Amino acid sequence: MPYLCAMLTEIQRPIAAELERYKALFQAALQSDNELLTAALNHLTRKLGKMMRPTLTLLCAREGGVVSEQVMHAAAGLEMLHTASLVHDDVVDESNMRRGQRSVNALWDNKAAVLVGDFITSKALTEVALTQHLEVVERMAWLGQTLADGELQQLDNTHSTLFSEDAYYEVISKKTAALFSTCAFVGATLGGADSERVSRLERFGHLVGLCFQMRDDIFDFDESLNVGKPKGNDMQEGKLTLPVISALNNSTNARYHHLAMRVRSGEASKLEIQELVDFTIQSGGIAYAEAEMQRLRSEALLQLDGLHDGTVAEALALYLDYVVQRTV
Repeated sequence: MPYLCAMLTEIQRPIAAELERYKALFQAALQSDNELLTAALNHLTRKLGKMMRPTLTLLCAREGGVVSEQVMHAAAGLEMLHTASLVHDDVVDESNMRRGQRSVNALWDNKAAVLVGDFITSKALTEVALTQHLEVVERMAWLGQTLADGELQQLDNTHSTLFSEDAYYEVISKKTAALFSTCAFVGATLGGADSERVSRLERFGHLVGLCFQMRDDIFDFDESLNVGKPKGNDMQEGKLTLPVISALNNSTNARYHHLAMRVRSGEASKLEIQELVDFTIQSGGIAYAEAEMQRLRSEALLQLDGLHDGTVAEALALYLDYVVQRTV
């Protein structure tokens, strides 16, 4: 953990001053006179966390050469849209925990959580409009649609009898990678990078997002890690991720396929989920996901070739390693 904290500090060093400005702007923008809304917003912003997405946005802007007020507003808008999507996802998934603390729907109720998410979404649109950059506004609109599309596709997958890696990648591309690629694209575009570097950084962000989600999915099989959710939580929500999909596709044992379908239907008991978790680990599902993550990491590093700012390239390479190595 100390090593990872030091790594994050090094990643953010080139944009340390800009991150302080970003934090002030983000917190100032999320204000309300409504008592319930204020309490919910304070709960959500009590911990700004590691600021992974704003960090990517600002670093890509630095590669372009300019970290302007436009970039700050865009970074805030993107993080707000992400926050709103998490609030709504917790309602959909009926989750009681988020980032190691109680979710908004658990502290209040689903009605309040949906409205809080709607409020934050509108604030996100306000922030991105302040960039006065049509291409960035259009990309933000695309992202909102894509996040919802991914969530709906994930729900639809619970009815499938297939254990498809392609379907898994499509969902995480829409739910996670789309956000990271948009952060990179928006930062590089507003920073003034040329089209080739914007394209490279956008692809880098996409690959980082895939790695980020895979690491999260691997966390679900190890309760010793401090990730704010118990082991097997994804399965409790009816989700089958890459480790278990790989294990199932390499097994002819009908018992585990039956258990997987019970997970998707929401009928599996805690003992059955534990059995499927144990099967996944013993069958090499975790090792397979780790190998896939390393493959994506290698491709992502290639995207950094040709960047103009060596300091940014080094920070982004370290950023990628942080995503792959993180334990929280």
